[in-house]
Amino acid sequence: MLRYILFRVLQVIPVLLGTTFLIYFMVFAMPGDPVAAMFGDKVPSEAVLERLREQYNLDKPFFVQYLLYLGGIFVGDFGTSFSGEPVSEILARTFPVTIQLAAMAIFFELVLAMIVGLFSGIRKGRFFDNINLIIGLLFLSIPIFVIAFFAQYGLGLKLGWFSPTVGAGAPLQDLLLPAIVLAVSLYATSMRLTRSSVIDTLNQDFVRTAYAKGLSRRRVIPVHVLRNSMIPTITNTATDFGVLMVGATVTEGIFNVPGVGNVLFQAILKGENSTVVSFVTVMVLIYLGVNLVVDLLYAVLDPRIRYA
Repeated sequence: MLRYILFRVLQVIPVLLGTTFLIYFMVFAMPGDPVAAMFGDKVPSEAVLERLREQYNLDKPFFVQYLLYLGGIFVGDFGTSFSGEPVSEILARTFPVTIQLAAMAIFFELVLAMIVGLFSGIRKGRFFDNINLIIGLLFLSIPIFVIAFFAQYGLGLKLGWFSPTVGAGAPLQDLLLPAIVLAVSLYATSMRLTRSSVIDTLNQDFVRTAYAKGLSRRRVIPVHVLRNSMIPTITNTATDFGVLMVGATVTEGIFNVPGVGNVLFQAILKGENSTVVSFVTVMVLIYLGVNLVVDLLYAVLDPRIRYA
């Protein structure tokens, strides 16, 4: 187990270097002058532009910029945004909000998918199963901004069950509605995976053996069927967490969530290399950490899995 964990940790190094290099290159290759864009319609003097380019290392070749950035990361310096605020402070302010939002969305998605997928798999082909498959297809076909709009208008403004926008400081209760919207948008895939896995597990020999030994249905379903059916769903959930960390920009924009999505979108538009790459670096680390935890959970869910 320890050798496996060490091997996975060592895998982070080339992944991190490759990811940061590609992202840095793509931001570097974007057309336009990010320093000139800072002034909008105003035209500053060339001396001011040169001084700012020197300040942000934009006057140096690409590889020099990238190596300087990497050197800063190893000493905890993620650079400075064009607004003059250290990127580390922006990370400390926005990442906790997005992580809370993603964790809440994953929790709602996983619980709902497990319950509905389990009962749909047990009742395959019946009314409950057919209705849930239709609802799942409906959720898959509706764009997330449409779900977010109706949730914000109906549940937030009309019924008043939730706060329609996220307030200052992003309190936990204000994140409930955007978390539910994200969970609903991801629920259908996890539910269908759980359902398919439950149907497959019900036909396994160890389930028939459990019934033959006289174990009750109340014991067999949660312990033997559900537990051994969760691996595909857990794997998909890890992927969803990574998607939510970087892909919740639309939802964060609609609900005014002061998270990673909004800041990252603005940084890309401004061509802020250090901000974009720093955010992506932290996202990659979190995503790899979540995938490692999920891999280790496989052995807990299925005793047949062992790591050498």
